[in-house]
Amino acid sequence: MSESGNPPKKSPTYGGGIDERFFNRDLSWLAFNGRVLALAADRGVPLLERVKFAAIFTSNLDEFFQVRVASLKNQIDAGVGYLGVDGRSAARLASDLADKVRDLLTQQTVLLATEILPHLRDEGIDIVRWNDLEESDRAWLGREFEQRIFPILTPLVVDPSHPFPYISSLALNVAVIVRDPEDPDEERFARIKVPQLLPRLVALPGRDHFVPLEDLIIAHLPQLFEGMEIVNAATFRVTRDADLDVDDEEVDDLLEAVEAELRRRRFGRAVRLEHSNDMPADVLALLVDELELDATDVFSSALPLDLACLFQIAELQRVDLRDESWPSVTAGRLAAAAEQGRSIFSVIRHRDLMVHHPYESFATSTEDFIAQAAQDPRVQSIKVTLYRTSPDSAIAKSLIEAAERGVQVVALIELKARFDEAVNVNWARQLERAGVHVMYGIVGLKTHAKCALIVRSEPDGIRRYVHFGTGNYNSKTAGTYEDIGVFTCDPELASDANRLFNHLTGFSKAETYSRLVVAPRHLRGRMLELIRQEAEQGPRGLIRMKLNALADPEMIEALYDASRAGATISIVVRGVCMLRPGVKGMSENIEVRSVLGRYLEHSRLYHFGSARGRGEGGRGSEGWFIGSADMMTRNLDRRVEVLVPVLQERHCEWLNHVLEDLEDPDVPHFTLTSDGTWERGGRMPFAADAQHLIHLWARGEQLRRSITQV
Repeated sequence: MSESGNPPKKSPTYGGGIDERFFNRDLSWLAFNGRVLALAADRGVPLLERVKFAAIFTSNLDEFFQVRVASLKNQIDAGVGYLGVDGRSAARLASDLADKVRDLLTQQTVLLATEILPHLRDEGIDIVRWNDLEESDRAWLGREFEQRIFPILTPLVVDPSHPFPYISSLALNVAVIVRDPEDPDEERFARIKVPQLLPRLVALPGRDHFVPLEDLIIAHLPQLFEGMEIVNAATFRVTRDADLDVDDEEVDDLLEAVEAELRRRRFGRAVRLEHSNDMPADVLALLVDELELDATDVFSSALPLDLACLFQIAELQRVDLRDESWPSVTAGRLAAAAEQGRSIFSVIRHRDLMVHHPYESFATSTEDFIAQAAQDPRVQSIKVTLYRTSPDSAIAKSLIEAAERGVQVVALIELKARFDEAVNVNWARQLERAGVHVMYGIVGLKTHAKCALIVRSEPDGIRRYVHFGTGNYNSKTAGTYEDIGVFTCDPELASDANRLFNHLTGFSKAETYSRLVVAPRHLRGRMLELIRQEAEQGPRGLIRMKLNALADPEMIEALYDASRAGATISIVVRGVCMLRPGVKGMSENIEVRSVLGRYLEHSRLYHFGSARGRGEGGRGSEGWFIGSADMMTRNLDRRVEVLVPVLQERHCEWLNHVLEDLEDPDVPHFTLTSDGTWERGGRMPFAADAQHLIHLWARGEQLRRSITQV
C-alpha cells in the first residue's frame, strides 16, 4: 500500500495486474454475505434469528451463482479477457470466487455442525436423520410417505432408451444406483426429483423434530424400485443461469417476450453442482459430464443440501428464541387523522409526511394512500411505478378497483425485475383486463424509481399528491426491510412527478426537473457536482451516504478527490463497496461501515453538509436526498431512478438522527479497512464474538476434510 501522497496504482502482490484503488465487486459481495454469516455466528443474536441468517446466507449464494457467476462464465466463453475496473481477468476472478465460496461454505458448515444445530437440539428443536429415528417415528413417517409422498414421485432411469433427464435449477434431487439381482453386473442410474411443493423438513408429531424430505424418500427407495437392489443413493442440486436476455429494442411485444424468456430461463446453462459427500465418484463424473461443468463448479457437503430450508426452523413460534417483537405502528399524524375521520390527503395537504418502515406501518400509510385514492370520488387519476410486487398485492388490487370505478389509472410495471418477472407479468395481465393503462417504461432502461402520483379535484382546484420511496410497493418486503417514504403535495415536486410519468409513458424527453434528480440523464452529473462542492469546502466539507452498494468508479474517484481536499466522508453500506478507505494520500478521510440490523438497512440517504437550497419557513436546504438509487453504474446509467430532496427541516433533523445512530461507535457494526477486511465493532457481545469467530473459523481447515470433503 502506498504511503506517499499518491494513491496506489498496481501492486506486484497480485501479480502486477490488480488496480488497488478498487476492490472487486463480486469479491466485495461475497464479503457482504460473509457478514450475514457472521450474524449467524453471533452469540448475542437469539438462536432462531441466527438460524434465519444462516438461511439468508444460502439464499443469497444461490442468487449470486444464478446471476453473477453465470454472467462471468458467459464472458469467459465469449473470450472476454478483462472484466472489471480492479484489473482482474475473468479467469482469475472465477478462480478467486471459487476459493472464497469454498471458504465461506466451510465456515457455514462448521458453524452449523458444531454450534447452531447442537444449540437447537438443547432447546428441543432437532433435524433428525433417518438412521437416528426411533422405530415409532419411522412407522409414522412410513405412513406419511405412503399417503402424501409416494404418489407424486417419478423415478427417471437413464439407459439407451431413456436419455439423461433435464435437471431444473435449484431443485433437490436424489441420484440412485440400482442393480438387478438376477444380473449383478447390470447397474442403472436413476434420478428422483424431490417435490418442491411439499415442506422440505417433515415435522414429527407433537414436538419440534424434523426429518429432511430426501431422507424419507431414500429410506423408501425399495418401494420405488420394486425387485431391484439399491446400491447407492445420494443427493445433488444444480444451479442454472437465471438472467433474462430480452432486447426490448428488438421485440414487438415486451410482455410476450418476457413470458417466452421466463420459459427459456428454465433451460439456462448449469453453473454449479452441489452434492452430498456420499456421492460415488462415477455418479459425480456422470453428472459433471452431462451438465458440462468443470471441477471448480462442484461443491460437496456433509449437511443437507439447500440450507435455505432453515427458514422453516427460523419461523417456529418460539418467542424465547426470537428477537423481541416490534409491531409496526401507524404514523402519529395518520393515526390522529383516522380518529377524527379525516383522509390521508388532509394530512399531506397540511404538511409533508415522512414514514419509516417497518417501524411505521406500510399498510396504514402507503397502501392506504392508494386504497383511499381508489375509493375517493374526488380522485381523477392514479399513476404508480411497480418494480417488485407481491402475489397478493393490496396496491394492485386497489388500482383494479379504481379503474373499474372509472378513475384513469396508469401502472408502469417493470417486467424485468429479476426473480419477480413472473409475478409482475401476472399482475400486468390482470391490470390490463381491469382497464388499467399498463406501461413498461423506456426501451433499454429498467424503471427502478418508486413514485406514486394522485390527481384530486378539490374546492380550490386540482391538487396533486405524490409518494416517493426508497423501497418497493410490496407489503412483504416492507415488513422485512428498512425503508423511508415521503408524501407531499409540494407544487414543484408534484409537477416534477407529472413530468416524470409523461417521460415514462409518452414521448417526452423531460430535459429538466425543478427539484427531482432523475437518472439516467441527470443523476450522475448532480451527484458529482454535490461531491465537488463539498471538496471545495476543504476540511469543512461533509459527505454522508447510506446505501446498498457503492460500485461506480467515477463516483469513487470523486470521493477520493474530496478526501484529498480534506472533506469528511462517512459511508454506511449494506452490501458491495469497491471503494478502498483509509489510504494515505487517497482516502484517509473516508470511513466505511456496514450495519446489518434486523431489517437490513435498505433505504438510501445522501447528505451534503454545505449544500444550500431554497429552504424557507421551516423548509430544509437541499442537502438531504432519499431515493431508489445506489451509486452503481447500472443505477446511474441504465435505470430510471429518482432522488428527491427532503424539504421539511424537521425531516432533515430526523434523517440526521438516523445517520448519527448508524455512525455511533457503540452500535454493532463492521468497519472496512484499507486491506479489504471487515472488522467488527460496537457493543458487546461483538468483541467477545470476534475472538470466538477467529477460533471457530480457524478450525475450518482442520475440519474441511472430515466435514465437507471439499
